[in-house]
Amino acid sequence: MRLLPSLFMFMLLSACSQEDATGPGKVRWDQESCARCAMAVSDRNYAAQVRGADAGSITKLYKFDDIGCAVIWLKKQQWKDDPRTEIWVTDHQNGQWIDARKASYVTGKITPMGYGLGAQPEATEGSLDFAGARKHIMIVESTEHIHRGRHAHQ
Repeated sequence: MRLLPSLFMFMLLSACSQEDATGPGKVRWDQESCARCAMAVSDRNYAAQVRGADAGSITKLYKFDDIGCAVIWLKKQQWKDDPRTEIWVTDHQNGQWIDARKASYVTGKITPMGYGLGAQPEATEGSLDFAGARKHIMIVESTEHIHRGRHAHQ
């Protein structure tokens, strides 16, 4: 029976260390909801994650169905400019996680929330950097995601 308290303590410490981790976390596809729009995170080629310093130094992982949701949601967070904030997006070609700030974005993709951006590690002709992708997302949000005079995903 002495093993039981030790096992419990190990599990507790393991859970805490995952909260303080860096990098993208595991996604339970079709079982988790987007932190912004509450749609299921299911498309493995257009998902995003944000790991941020929520409530001080504790990091928390937020998952999104589209990089557009992640960018708009992050804009409203007090800690958006904290250097510890990480943004990850899946490569539209193979579903691998890449750093969203280092990715290049191609337009014209059919994405879960209609922002139309596919991320990839290499730049191609006409691709956008992260700043350009953010600008593209804000334009789509303000011109195409309008419903009866209000933004559709507030």
